[in-house]
Amino acid sequence: MTDRTVTLSPQALAFEQLLAAGGTPPGQIDAIRLGAERLHLAASEPEGVTYREVDANGVPAIWAQPKTADNSFVLLHAHAGGSVTTSAAVDRKLAGHIATAVGVPALVLDYRRAPEHKYPAQVDDVDAAFEWLLSQGFAAENIITIGHSIGGFLSAAVALRRRDAGKSLPGAVVSISPWCDLEIANPAIEANAGTDKLLSRQILEFFRDAWVGGTDVAFDDVRINLNKADLAGLPPTLVSWGTYEVLAGEDEIFAERLKAAGVRTEVLPVAGGQHSYVWAAGRVPESDAAIAHIAKWLRATLPIKPKAA
Repeated sequence: MTDRTVTLSPQALAFEQLLAAGGTPPGQIDAIRLGAERLHLAASEPEGVTYREVDANGVPAIWAQPKTADNSFVLLHAHAGGSVTTSAAVDRKLAGHIATAVGVPALVLDYRRAPEHKYPAQVDDVDAAFEWLLSQGFAAENIITIGHSIGGFLSAAVALRRRDAGKSLPGAVVSISPWCDLEIANPAIEANAGTDKLLSRQILEFFRDAWVGGTDVAFDDVRINLNKADLAGLPPTLVSWGTYEVLAGEDEIFAERLKAAGVRTEVLPVAGGQHSYVWAAGRVPESDAAIAHIAKWLRATLPIKPKAA
């Protein structure tokens, strides 16, 4: 059960209010998409980061470049939104904060969205961007796949696809608040319904139908369900989630399954954290502390050498 006794900072409470202010009923896709774009307001503008738009092998993207970055490494970043909403523009600032903390640039993807583009379009786009980074001279082991919510799924799913195809793997995976189990059956879906200010069973079911409805992909298909997939052979992986979110239970199972598969695994539950807590980068101390933990782990895992400020 969720610990309701966590003392949150005033900034974290304000972030909860921002998430709760959405209020658009599932099904109204245009309205949901428009409302979701406001989530960029949760993050502050990171200092010392420049941005430019690029075409990553047919995938629109934003390149986030910190001044102090080790440019031999890169974060391949996938945004949240259940395959339906948000964008690279929404994640630009939070990705800049993470890139600065790690000390590497980030490629923030605008992958295709459902229901216009069903699964596997999103995995296809992340994989295409991975290949583009290789063509730009990045070594596979210097590419870090990272994302939150469905982006957290994508960060691991692209590594699994590449493993199965015998292709080069990323050097590390960072999966934040991942959507791991499309069966939507974990007890935390109901147990945390009162504390998660963004997601609900109804919203997850709406996203699921938009993403895989009308396809031949079952909810327990190993291609789409991380908690059914064979995870052996993945690179070092960090899994993080907020303890107040409805995906907390399945994320914990994902982390346990990674360990059982022999994957070097770092587990980071954020006490009282909301779904996709990284949206509040630069404004919420709990989010910034978690980002600092992620950065420290990546620098201990890979030979990243940021430039002096």
